[in-house]
Amino acid sequence: MLIASGLGLGGAALLGGCGGGDSSGSGASAEPGAVRFGVNEARGSGPAFQRNEAMANAYAAAQGVEVTLNAVDHNTFQESINTYLQGTPDDVFTWFAGYRMSQFAENGLISDVSDLWPVDGMGEAFQQASTAPDGNQYFMPAGYYPWAVFYRKSVFEENGWTAPESADDFDALLQDMDGKGITPFAFAAKDAWAPMGTFDILNMRLNGYDFHMQLTKGEQAWDSPEVRQVFERWAQLLPYHQQNALGRTWQEAATSMANGDCGMYLLGTFVVDGVADVADDLDFFTFPALDDTIGNDALDAPIDGFCVAAGSDNQAAAKAFLQFLGTAEAADAANSEADAPMIAANSNASTEAYGALQKKSAEVVQQASSIAQFLDRDTNADLANTVITAALQDFIRTPDRIDEITTSIQQQAQSILGTS
Repeated sequence: MLIASGLGLGGAALLGGCGGGDSSGSGASAEPGAVRFGVNEARGSGPAFQRNEAMANAYAAAQGVEVTLNAVDHNTFQESINTYLQGTPDDVFTWFAGYRMSQFAENGLISDVSDLWPVDGMGEAFQQASTAPDGNQYFMPAGYYPWAVFYRKSVFEENGWTAPESADDFDALLQDMDGKGITPFAFAAKDAWAPMGTFDILNMRLNGYDFHMQLTKGEQAWDSPEVRQVFERWAQLLPYHQQNALGRTWQEAATSMANGDCGMYLLGTFVVDGVADVADDLDFFTFPALDDTIGNDALDAPIDGFCVAAGSDNQAAAKAFLQFLGTAEAADAANSEADAPMIAANSNASTEAYGALQKKSAEVVQQASSIAQFLDRDTNADLANTVITAALQDFIRTPDRIDEITTSIQQQAQSILGTS
């Protein structure tokens, strides 16, 4: 049975992610048992919560064990996770691939789950995304989503607009939307992570994927001409974005796109969670090339999944649950119950619930030459959450302070990353 309870940040309530069930093609099985499962979505908040709840229910029913579900809103989860993991965490928790996972592994806050790999239905790319610098796996992927430019097909058709294929097409589209009284881009920055998507795509379009990864590791400087170029281009685009973004959540921005006040929205495919009523009318295009020598085949496509907390005193049961969460069975359970399906990491999962957006998303990711995990997942958490988020919000507020902002980021990045 599934017991659901609220998440207390001071108690055992924030984490989730072990697996049991079919171990075909996988590493060693662990013994199922009662587990505590924490998720980074508030109860009843939408499809993401529904999917996690459905997977927990499916496991509890199949194994005849108790899964205690704890839920907290996304932003609070993000801000509290480090402290929580050093306290008395739940057995399994929702988390992310990339640097954010590796950082917890290096700090001894999550458990090595290499004995569960390889995983049937997940290829080398997913295993690599689950691997820390020590060569071991600490993560179980569940799904992924690309960031792209979303729009309503009916709005584009009514205005004779088409997806831009070049920088000139893009600029012309912005000007035409603006001239017709439609704000080209919905935009939100109250959720401090959201503007990182715009920075990432501009950086990869102007400087390339390799530069993006070097920047996040401290191998390139934040006050370099290349980064200043990103902010300069962004400053040119800001007038085409919704104003007063610092007071707007991503869901509110999505509503602005859904109701036709804004023509487009750069976000992940989870945008459908906020505009379910018009989901069938949505389409997207990848952000166009801004430098033909770089192209537009790099994108952010973060991988969501689960980890086992090292502080859990229930490691065997936690690993059994984690193993299940990586199966096609778990993905199918999630997608059969949620209002909007996730794009499953396990290739054996059914695609029956996928709509046009999910199918197109999977194709776009498969065709991409380079995949980033998102700025706050590709770099040090302290740098991302305490420095870069504040700097991007500062830039949005005062875009004429580029030199001051980039210099400040670089000084703090040197201190946090220990680079010179």
